[in-house]
Amino acid sequence: MRKMILVTVIVFLAITVGCTNDNNENSIIDIVLTQDEINDLLFLREEEKLARDVYLYSYDKYGTIVFNNIASSESSHMNSVLILLNKYNIEDPILENRGEFRNTTLQKIYNDLIELSDISLLEALRVGNIIEDMDIKDLTLNESRTEKIDLLSLYDFLKCGSQNHLRNFNNQLISNGGNYVPEYLTQIAFETIVNSTNERCGFN
Repeated sequence: MRKMILVTVIVFLAITVGCTNDNNENSIIDIVLTQDEINDLLFLREEEKLARDVYLYSYDKYGTIVFNNIASSESSHMNSVLILLNKYNIEDPILENRGEFRNTTLQKIYNDLIELSDISLLEALRVGNIIEDMDIKDLTLNESRTEKIDLLSLYDFLKCGSQNHLRNFNNQLISNGGNYVPEYLTQIAFETIVNSTNERCGFN
């Protein structure tokens, strides 16, 4: 838990650095996000909630600790996105109740993934792979739509975390006799990630 809090603090410092100019005024007034950048942050905030809520559901059902551990990490990721939403005065889209989303696309994805997770522990672990596979793809697209340092730093941090989560879920899946064929990443990209060791995520 201390490590997770420390990483969140590091992300906060990294994405807020440079917010003051030589006159000690907040330079955010000179920075305008494109609509694509705003949409990406809004979607990402709920996408991280989707991951957290699905994993909490699976943890409640199966009691497998990997779901609880990664759900805690997703909560940290949600907070990291919220820092940028607040920085740019963007209204937070999050609904308080677990499993509820403003974005209708994410609501449908959540519902579908919960149905799969209900089938068995094996399917719930496969769902973990699906979510992290999707997240890595979306974060890579987000990176292509911005040149802003704070956004790129956030996306890099979250992608690093998702790659670690994908490794962990895939290892658990294999240990339980299952396998996963990527739905979003290429097979080569997927194998490169899962066949490498966990990374230290942050700004080191």
